[in-house]
Amino acid sequence: MSQQRFANVWDALEDTPAEAENMKLRSELMMALKNHLTHTEISQAEAARLLGVTQPRVSDLMRGKINLFGLDALVNMAVAAGLHIELRISAAA
Repeated sequence: MSQQRFANVWDALEDTPAEAENMKLRSELMMALKNHLTHTEISQAEAARLLGVTQPRVSDLMRGKINLFGLDALVNMAVAAGLHIELRISAAA
């Protein structure tokens, strides 16, 4: 039995490189939002108003339920939170 090595967990879990890249971006955005909300020490209700979503949606974000969030929604939430997003693209290794 041979062992495979992956650059990250998403490369191992997802079926295609495109799906893995999508999940990498989503997880980065979710972690940045969670960290921002944690550091600002606002309640989930206040965060919901700030982000333009419901409090249960903020709860899903804080609990890391990545399957419930698309890239568009996460980008919109990050911008509403006052975060700046930068994208770097490079050739595949």
